Amino acid sequence: MNHSNLNPLQHEAVISDDRRLLVLAGAGSGKTKTLLQKIIYLIEEKEVSPSEILAITFTKNAANEMLDRLIESADHTGTFKALINDKYKKPEEKDRARYQYSKQFKWIDGLTVRTFHSFCYSVLRNYGVKEFDNKFRIIGDEKPTEDDDQLARHVAPITAFEAFHTLLIDLCKDTDYLLRLKRYLLDYMVDKIHLRKYDKPTLQYDNKWYTCLDGTRVRSKSEQYIADWFYRHSIQYEYEPLLNVRDFNFHPDFYVADANLYIEHVSDKSFDTRRKEEQFRKGHLLLVKTYEAMTTDSALFNHVLETIVMGRLPANYQSGLRISFMEAFNGHHDLVKDFVRTVMRITDMVKVEDTDIPSVEEKAAQDQHERVREFYALALPLIKAYKHFCVDKSYLDFNDLIGRCISLLQNHADIAEKFRNSYKYILVDEFQDVNNLQVKMLELLLKPETQLFCVGDDWQSIYGFRGSNVSYIVEFEKHFPGSRVIKLNMNYRSTENIVGASNEVIKHNKFRIDKEVKAAKRSDHKIVVYAGQTEEEQVEFAVREIQRFFDAGGQPDDLLFLYRRSKMYQPFFYRFRQQGWRIPGKTIHAAKGLEAKVVFIIGLTEGNGGFPDIWLEDRIFQTIKEANFDLLMEEERRLFYVAITRAKDKLHLLTIKGNESSFIKEIPAAFTVKTSATITPVVDAVLLCNNCNSQLEKLFKVCPYCGTPVETT
Repeated sequence: MNHSNLNPLQHEAVISDDRRLLVLAGAGSGKTKTLLQKIIYLIEEKEVSPSEILAITFTKNAANEMLDRLIESADHTGTFKALINDKYKKPEEKDRARYQYSKQFKWIDGLTVRTFHSFCYSVLRNYGVKEFDNKFRIIGDEKPTEDDDQLARHVAPITAFEAFHTLLIDLCKDTDYLLRLKRYLLDYMVDKIHLRKYDKPTLQYDNKWYTCLDGTRVRSKSEQYIADWFYRHSIQYEYEPLLNVRDFNFHPDFYVADANLYIEHVSDKSFDTRRKEEQFRKGHLLLVKTYEAMTTDSALFNHVLETIVMGRLPANYQSGLRISFMEAFNGHHDLVKDFVRTVMRITDMVKVEDTDIPSVEEKAAQDQHERVREFYALALPLIKAYKHFCVDKSYLDFNDLIGRCISLLQNHADIAEKFRNSYKYILVDEFQDVNNLQVKMLELLLKPETQLFCVGDDWQSIYGFRGSNVSYIVEFEKHFPGSRVIKLNMNYRSTENIVGASNEVIKHNKFRIDKEVKAAKRSDHKIVVYAGQTEEEQVEFAVREIQRFFDAGGQPDDLLFLYRRSKMYQPFFYRFRQQGWRIPGKTIHAAKGLEAKVVFIIGLTEGNGGFPDIWLEDRIFQTIKEANFDLLMEEERRLFYVAITRAKDKLHLLTIKGNESSFIKEIPAAFTVKTSATITPVVDAVLLCNNCNSQLEKLFKVCPYCGTPVETT
């Protein structure tokens, strides 16, 4: 094997016989090439059988790229490379060619190159019959396209969302559950009572803050309880009806016509009711008072209301609630969707964090906030129903694939030994993105003599929100005792100013592995930081720079616009469209692994809607996994690092004057050139006499105080 195209550290990693090895590869340092060379070295020089090698990556695209590079190394005609790089070839044509060429080269065909999910899919499909129905289908968040027959055969006919939504409707056949769900949506998603400042009434509803189950808005939580009690018992009522018995107009709290009954709810905030009571006596009208103290005991309050109302209703009065799901949530189905989406995310977190429902149930029940307790009281029955539904229908979602594979290897020694003996070399790409389940699965595949070869960059770990755990790469030696780390520190992609800036930015992170990445490329171009006074000025600056780039012969494919949130790109997109340009704009997460000659990073402002974009998510999620502000900030900085290192030659950072992102301030001035829109002075310059320092008017030719001629500029 020819090692001349490897640098010394890459070569050291390729020929290493260490049983546990982490190749810590900085951005643009050739990590994929190193991993592929390792495969070729094992087969060519160590005479390892391809069937003994398992190469795992995270995405189908990454797996395809790995196969493509291996095929290109074997296909000396260059035909395959030309076909794969042909922009006019459809994806299915490339897939077909990839399959055919893999079969042509038996050493490639013998390799196992899979994503985590596809590997687990294969294990369960072929060997998982003891663990799960091996005729299972995949349930995901999208349905397969109709023309994709092969995929459609293995995908459930229902999406995960549809399953959750259907199961929720079924749960709502229990009226108590339905009303509890509606109460939760109204309190915390409509009224947002957990965020309210009670000392300031809302003008919109004239201080009627609380939405009842039937949509009526009332002034207190206690009145809401009374109105909801009427709703649950199908009792018609009027809230604050206008009444004049004899002397003046007033509004009793409730009137129940079928019982010919008025109810006045008395709290410490109520006005004196004596004048009202006098009017009721004069009109011989029935008034009953309820008191705030009663509401502390719901059983007592229910009993009071039943005693007051039920005995006064007609004998044939139907007091049971009959209401459909669609009717109950009329006007609020968007909130139901949001609730379901949150429950789906909680379900994924439970699986990825490798926790169990009983422990979640126990922790949620002890939370100090009613809102969190109520959410889980509603969510956990739905999660349990979904779990039972998937087992019953033989469905697995993507996290289930890994979880069930782990269970299979843990519970069935014969299957586990088969795979441990089969794969003597396990190579993992993008190791910084692994989560708890994926690491547990890897550990179950390892024997002491197995070679584990991991490639990744802790500085580029940006998927914590999906459950990835950066500690597995930062503390690799702790998780895999007896391991060794080789650091690839030569960046072949970016210029020295870009690499230098990225090094300095990432040094602000505490939870990282120290390495000093060097640039192989030299360039005089510094990073351009443009601070506009407005968004429009930033857009126009970008237009000018792009036009200059095109005038110099640059191509659209050499440009990349990156942003933290998609909405940041909208004004640029519309302006570019006016110019007749199409400008690949991508979120930074979506751009990982890409590169371009010229990169613009936009939206670099401080605070809400800027970058860094830190928010400690809803406390609901903290029940599963506690978030830490410092760790979230470090992930944002890693995201900025990823964005910077996409640039090969030129990098532009766009911000707003006076609100520059703290990340820009972390880049030393030596690496940047700063430009901005000028601010027009609001005060005219003061003109002084050079001789006597007297203040002069603009039109003076001579100082009237000393006679000295005035110098004009």
